[in-house]
Amino acid sequence: MAGGQTPDAAGMRAYAEELRATFMRLQEEAPVLHEKARAVQVTEKSRDGLVAATVGANGDLIRLDLDPRIYRRQDARGLADAITRTIHAAVAKAQDRVVEIFAPLVPPEQMRAHIEGDLDAVLEQMSRQMPKRTPESP
Repeated sequence: MAGGQTPDAAGMRAYAEELRATFMRLQEEAPVLHEKARAVQVTEKSRDGLVAATVGANGDLIRLDLDPRIYRRQDARGLADAITRTIHAAVAKAQDRVVEIFAPLVPPEQMRAHIEGDLDAVLEQMSRQMPKRTPESP
C-alpha cells in the first residue's frame, strides 16, 4: 500500500491507542477501585449455620466463628469439611465482588484470570485483542 498504512500497521496503531486510553483510565480510576477492593470482606455461613467464616479480598481468613452447638456432635471430619466448604464459599464470593468492582476497567474474565494467577489465560486474552497479522505480499 503505497502512501498509506498496511492494514496490519493500522490495526496495531488502533490497538496501541486503545491500550493508551485504557492505561489513562486505569491511572485515574484504579486507586479508588483498589481501595474498594481492599476493603472487601465477605462472611459466609455453613448450611447448618454452625460455622461462619469471614475472608478478605485476597481470600485471607479474617474471622472464624463456631457455634457452641458444634460440640453436640463428635464428628471432627464433618466439622473440618464444613469449615473448609464455608471458607471456600466465602473466598469465591469475595473474588466475585473484586471482579465486580473492577468491571468498569477490566473485563471480568481477564480480572478473574489475574485473581487466579492464570498467566496463560491472561496472555491468551490479550493476544485475542491484538489485530491479526496478515501475510505480506512478496
